[in-house]
Parts: sequence; structure tokens; C-alpha cells
Amino acid sequence: MKKGQKHIILGVTASIAIYKACELIRRLKDCGFTVTVVMTKEAQELIRPVVFQTLSAGRVYGGGLFDDPDNWEIEHISLAQSADLILIAPATANIIAKIAAGICDDLLTCTVCATKADVLIAPAMNENMYNNKITQGNIRKLKSFGYKFIPPRKGKLACGREGTGCLAQLEDIIKEVKSFF
Repeated sequence: MKKGQKHIILGVTASIAIYKACELIRRLKDCGFTVTVVMTKEAQELIRPVVFQTLSAGRVYGGGLFDDPDNWEIEHISLAQSADLILIAPATANIIAKIAAGICDDLLTCTVCATKADVLIAPAMNENMYNNKITQGNIRKLKSFGYKFIPPRKGKLACGREGTGCLAQLEDIIKEVKSFF
């Protein structure tokens, strides 16, 4: 990482919108940010980590806390301390619920819990999941703790219906990221 360059931890979860995270990495790097990707285990079922490794030009961290038994570094602490911003895009209802409940059972949730950096969340899920009272309650709870959200937009969902739940436009995500700096 170059001196003075802002470091973004990009948390990637298992939403069908995961493919947009590939372009998001390129755009963040074009803006001069260093991007480190942390993928949940489920996200790795949709896109292989090597894709994000190539795009970010850096190591991609997996979902498990103990994936590399030869590494004695406490990864979630070092990632949390290195972050100027944690951006979770796309963010599933599951990851939002886990963070809101303080569940730290993978590398991404532990990193979020351990950081002092701002956290920006861009949900992407089915409209019914997004509008669910529990999901909306979790979002309100996290907002009350200072977490920031980029709301999903209306569009064609993975199920084929139109509704609110599509990942925000990448331009809007980049604009929000820049506003932190």
C-alpha cells in the first residue's frame, strides 16, 4: 500500500449481486484506493477467490478464522486495524443480522466487530427479505450504532420479479465511499 493511500476492506457476501463486486474493485482502485477483499464462505461458492485476487492485486481472505494454520497473525485484528473503511457490498440479510446481533463466527464479522473504522453496508437481496420487519429492525439498530447504509434500488430481482433489493448503482457506492474521505 502506498503511503497516504486509503485502505478499504471490501466484505463480499453470497448475494447473486456478487458479480458486481468485481467491477466495484476496479472502480475503487481507479479512484486510488487500496482494496483488500474478505469473502464469506458462502460467497466463495458463487465466485472463486482467485477472481477477486486478480482484480484487487492482493490476497483475498476467506470466510474461516482458522483457514491458514501456518499463519500466526490474528487476521481479523490486523485487518480491522488496517482499514480506513469497511465496505460490505453486496450485503445479505444474513450478514446484516449477524452484525446486528454481535455474532462473530467468521472472518468478516470478527473484522467488523474489531474495527474502529467506519462501516458502510450496501444490501442486495430479495424484496421480501429486505422489507422483512426483522431485517428492517436490524438495519435501524445498526444505524443507531453509527453504521451507514446505501439503500438498494428497485429493479429486476434474481427471482425474476421487479422490486426493491437490487444492489445500489456502483456510481452511488463510489460516491458514498469518497464522502468518507
